[in-house]
Amino acid sequence: METVVETLHMNKGAGETSYAMNSFVQRKIISLTNQATEKAIMEILCSKRRPITKMGIADLGCSSGPNALRVISEIVEAINATSSLLNHQAPKELMFYMNDLFTNDFNNIFASLPSFHKKIRQQKSNYNNGNIGSNCFVSAVPGSFYGRLFPTKSLHFVHSSSSLHWLSQVPCGLEDERGRGLNKGKLYISKSSPNCVLEAYLQQFQNDFSQFLESRSQEMINGGLMVLSFMGRKSKDPTSANCCYQWELLANALMTMVSEGLVKEEDVDSFNAPYYAPCFEELKIEIEKEGSFMVNSYETYEVDWDDGMELQSDDNDLLGRKMSSGERVAKTIRAVVESMLESHFGSHIMDDLFQRYAKLVEDHLSKTRTKYINLVISLVKRQ
Repeated sequence: METVVETLHMNKGAGETSYAMNSFVQRKIISLTNQATEKAIMEILCSKRRPITKMGIADLGCSSGPNALRVISEIVEAINATSSLLNHQAPKELMFYMNDLFTNDFNNIFASLPSFHKKIRQQKSNYNNGNIGSNCFVSAVPGSFYGRLFPTKSLHFVHSSSSLHWLSQVPCGLEDERGRGLNKGKLYISKSSPNCVLEAYLQQFQNDFSQFLESRSQEMINGGLMVLSFMGRKSKDPTSANCCYQWELLANALMTMVSEGLVKEEDVDSFNAPYYAPCFEELKIEIEKEGSFMVNSYETYEVDWDDGMELQSDDNDLLGRKMSSGERVAKTIRAVVESMLESHFGSHIMDDLFQRYAKLVEDHLSKTRTKYINLVISLVKRQ
């Protein structure tokens, strides 16, 4: 069986179903973290008696497409603006580490670096306090962030957006003694899921998030900051619609294919998404238990399933037809989860599956506006 490290990656390239062309919701979420990021940069630059000359910054789960380098551009802008405001010399060297799993489309990022450096030089011209444009180094660091990635005490700032809800593996304990799936007809936690399924998912999240914190605690300087955003939930109930209904509808689409003999029911029963949408209380427990970080700030945002998609310049399908909200949402979900579904069910059903999914989403949105819940948390490394 293939592992999450092998199968979890956003759709590559720049085609119609690629992540690069269908990551508007993620862009919206990144914009929601800007205020926390700017505040964190201000605190880092203010906390040192001497100006920082060299600054290590990591973006964990950077994925690919335009969002990846947008994050770095905004961080550089915040560093420039803050240094100018404080009348400090800006750091002479910024080392940006772009991290994602080995299967990530890093080539897409690298191809955009010339235009990125041009933008940085333009930003620099607005300030007179540093030599950032020619000393901004960007490198890729492939690997799982649920383990060590960087040298000890090498990072001042860590950013992660829309990534930490992905688990390191499918939770254990989701099959009976005969190897049959316990979460029947579902892909993720649902109202019909047995308690043992809910417990297995929570246990896996606790293990992973604790490992994430422990790894970063070794890599970050004392007083360094992290800004993390998750798909999460407000309710303590892990089956609440805001955190799992997109998976519910995807399971429903697959079960219609089961009823028509196009997909085997046992294949649906045996697929479990390596995903968990936590609530703040669950995050806080693990942060306090691990002990290396303090919560600096915390915000909860509601995001429409199709938020930001009105920014898409080409809102038509291949036939020139105006796409519905359901179709646009289906494309964003497909860009994220298709690699995992394809390895389990086969590539031959993907077009049919997501056409059915689009119709179910469209029907759902016509009745109610279920929203994603996005948690943004800022953590400071204890001295």
